[in-house]
Amino acid sequence: MKGRRWLHKLRRGSDVWTAITGIGAALALLPSLYIAAGLFERPTENWEHIQAYMLKDSALQSLYLVAGTVGCTVIIGVALAWLVTVYDFPLRGFLSWALVLPLAVPPYIAAYTYSSMFSYTGVIQTFMRNKLGWTPDPRYFDIMSMQGAIAIFTLFLFPYVYVIVKAFLEKQSASYMENARLLGRHPFAVFWRVGLPISQSAIVGGASLVAFEVLNDYGVAKYYGISSFTTAIFTTWFGMSDVSSAFRLAALLMLAVTGLFLIERLLRRRRLYSSTTSKVRELRRRRLQGWPAYAACLLGLAIVALSFFIPVAQLAVWAAWTYRDVVNASFIRLVLHTLFISAITIVILMAFAIIAANVSRMRRSPFTMVLSKLLSMGYSMPGAVLSIGVLAVFISLDRKLAGWYGWLGLGENRLVLSMSLAMLVFAYVVRFLAVGYNAVEAGFEKTGTRYSEASRLLGFGMTRTFFKVDLPLIKGAVLAGCILTFMEIVKELPLTLLLRPFNFETLATKAYQYASDEQIHQASVPSLLIIGIGILSVAFYHRLGEKKSS
Repeated sequence: MKGRRWLHKLRRGSDVWTAITGIGAALALLPSLYIAAGLFERPTENWEHIQAYMLKDSALQSLYLVAGTVGCTVIIGVALAWLVTVYDFPLRGFLSWALVLPLAVPPYIAAYTYSSMFSYTGVIQTFMRNKLGWTPDPRYFDIMSMQGAIAIFTLFLFPYVYVIVKAFLEKQSASYMENARLLGRHPFAVFWRVGLPISQSAIVGGASLVAFEVLNDYGVAKYYGISSFTTAIFTTWFGMSDVSSAFRLAALLMLAVTGLFLIERLLRRRRLYSSTTSKVRELRRRRLQGWPAYAACLLGLAIVALSFFIPVAQLAVWAAWTYRDVVNASFIRLVLHTLFISAITIVILMAFAIIAANVSRMRRSPFTMVLSKLLSMGYSMPGAVLSIGVLAVFISLDRKLAGWYGWLGLGENRLVLSMSLAMLVFAYVVRFLAVGYNAVEAGFEKTGTRYSEASRLLGFGMTRTFFKVDLPLIKGAVLAGCILTFMEIVKELPLTLLLRPFNFETLATKAYQYASDEQIHQASVPSLLIIGIGILSVAFYHRLGEKKSS
């Protein structure tokens, strides 16, 4: 009898965790359902104009942007990962982690920094005129174009490909590479016939992240005058005041992203390679001599300089000029807004991530796998698309609560939740839940289930077991999830621009506002703060990776 009560208690505790996970998955799915419903709504008069003059152009511009960026990032990311992993050359250790630093610089900040540097009054043309006595044709320095946007995205998104491919080559490629070397294969043949094929799954994974980031962008496309899908959504929403057409555009972009996601999964499934042994050996690097060694070093240094040190140095110079005008009481309030909204989001997000990851670990079933995928789907959705769905959810909720608002004296037609921070927090949670979930899931995979099972056998419930046993073991993973989520929230622009309450600014929106008003120098201070947070996050992530591997 006592054993039955204990078993019932265990099941009841587990069911509560599963129910919370199910509620979280349902809430994460709601915006997508509302967006999909937008395809079946009756089109407005503006929709014919959008179809005739905006839709095709926006689709083609987005396609060119994604295709160009993915192609360039794959070339640069794979080449650098191969050099750093397979060969030894001067400054290889420094470049190994320095090539991750561009992830700390949001592309929209890099876009206005480089556009100002290359402008007629920028540092490059000014140096040529004043120091070299040469007045170049300004047309050759105009980077505010499709090619310029692809270059910006490539320089600051290639680490997605670099990190994933480098991690794969370090852990999975030793036996293949060494066997090819023993057979006398030329280094280029080893790369082309062995390294590239076995890395295709990692390459596709990194390239898909790059594609999602480009589709999510608003700042670069808007500043460079490119009519992407995201800018079309903003134009329709704010320029035409046509939310219904914005819904249809968001639904079409969501379908495109879903198709891209399915293609990525299909390609990765067809290109899986498995080792014949469970032992993982570190690849022995070949020492480069002479000019190849210096060429590899110079290539890495040039890319790090272009993608991190040069723009950060330029921002630091501008910040030294303008910080007295920018850093005031309103700026401090701006920083507090960013910290406040981030803290609330991280607490809610990590609570859901921990519960969902624990349920997925303890109850391995198709149902829990589906729940975990639903919780993670928001990260693959562009911010502009997700914001449309979240707005629809909260407007619908306000309509259902209209009677309560009237009873409370707020007015039955009042939009309360739709104009509050709650909507922005909800959007952040849905968008970045995958970041926290993946970090916690990795922590659980490392600890396993043996300690939890032992605690459960001793009579402790799932909740008590988690706080007494599991949480101390995964606290590093939880902290990593908090830091990475914080970095993503601070950098996020389109979601914040669309859903923030009136007169509520964050570091990202303020930097974008300065840049849009052509106050580039003033934008440097909030931009540097965003980059500083990104650097700390990248450093922490790198440090955490070293501890795991040691």
